[in-house]
Amino acid sequence: MECDDKIDSRIRKRFPFLLTEDQEQVIGEVVADMAKDVPMNRLLQGDVGSGKTVVALYAALVAVANKQQAVIMAPTEILTRQHFQSIERFLRGTQVRYELITGGLTGKKRQELLGRIKGGEVDIVVGTIALIQQDIDFANLGLVVIDEQHKFGVHQRAGLRKGKSPHCLVMTATPIPRTLAMTAFGDLDVSIIQHSPPGRGDVITRWVQPPNRNDAMEFIRQRLRAKKQAYFVYPRIVSENNGDSEKKDIKAAVDEYHRLNEKVFPEFNVGLLHGQMSSDEKTKTMSDFRAGKIDVLVSTVVIEVGVDIPNATMMVIENANRFGLAQLHQLRGRIGRGQSKSYCFLFAETEDEVAISRLNIMTRSRDGFEIAEHDLKLRGPGELFSTRQHGLPDLKIANIVEDFELLNLARRDAFSLIENDPTLTQPAHSTLRTEIIRRFGDKLGLVDVG
Repeated sequence: MECDDKIDSRIRKRFPFLLTEDQEQVIGEVVADMAKDVPMNRLLQGDVGSGKTVVALYAALVAVANKQQAVIMAPTEILTRQHFQSIERFLRGTQVRYELITGGLTGKKRQELLGRIKGGEVDIVVGTIALIQQDIDFANLGLVVIDEQHKFGVHQRAGLRKGKSPHCLVMTATPIPRTLAMTAFGDLDVSIIQHSPPGRGDVITRWVQPPNRNDAMEFIRQRLRAKKQAYFVYPRIVSENNGDSEKKDIKAAVDEYHRLNEKVFPEFNVGLLHGQMSSDEKTKTMSDFRAGKIDVLVSTVVIEVGVDIPNATMMVIENANRFGLAQLHQLRGRIGRGQSKSYCFLFAETEDEVAISRLNIMTRSRDGFEIAEHDLKLRGPGELFSTRQHGLPDLKIANIVEDFELLNLARRDAFSLIENDPTLTQPAHSTLRTEIIRRFGDKLGLVDVG
């Protein structure tokens, strides 16, 4: 695919702002990949709010300019609709044809849309995991973008390619330590957006223990009166009444919604959002929150990924000691999206040393990559990302936290070997081929090892 000055200029006119230096660098890498005969296979890491969606849309428009289709898949319907709304905002008034597919689209409407996609009448398709269903086909699929890729298994990601060989850009807002990126995503070239666009407000994070909670709630009340909005995030939807005293201490969104609505913030509008609500209910709640009709949104981690409300400048994470670092960092990324200073309150009472370590680094750092390195040291690679999804091996020699240079050398050697003998058929490599098939053949059905 080509991207000459004319195409570049037309795409840039869709963005009412200057791109950051990091975005320019990544776009250059993506355009260079898309110009090659071999399909792009690139991982884009960018902290929350760093502008990955703009890079994804730029790549999609390069595909469209070359008469090919692009697809963007996200893990939740909330994030998918947000991507679609962003695309709609940037592409309104153009001739680019874009459509949304979610699990809720059924019947004649779905069949009609699938027919248009297969007939090449849709340029950009945005959707959830519903996109990998077998009845969805494309006329000329040139680019696949997968957002929050670690939430999809390798077979799901492959299913989106539809048996074709499109360029593939996978993105994550969960910063991945460089050693882990090399081992879990060794087949991908890696791009990083390190810095957020200018004009974002500071985010101050505080670990709030029980004696100070009333002060924190009063501070929130004052900010709500100043027409700012707040998230209250809970680890579960409803309480478990099974006699387990430890679990009784875990607060639940539904219970706390009633308490906050009736006793704590009766003068404000309090909304509720969780994963068991219908698609229409979730969409309406988020629309009302975005429009300012809801002052306090009580939620589970369904808002973890991608929700962008610039006026939401406060967040309380209840039982914060029960969340992992990556999740805490993702949740905190929902605030600080506008120019106002934002505040994240970690409500937690714990004596667990690992939990204390997590809470402390959250209060002193906003650097997602520093937090990810800390998380890797605390938990190890098997828990940081799902071993079941990624097939992460136990390393027999290297230490995944400390041995970056050794792993980098091994990766270079592996790529060199495959470049010279792609199918490992040379006599010197017969033992290696046999061992790879023995150990990974059942897991790597996506790879031709015949």
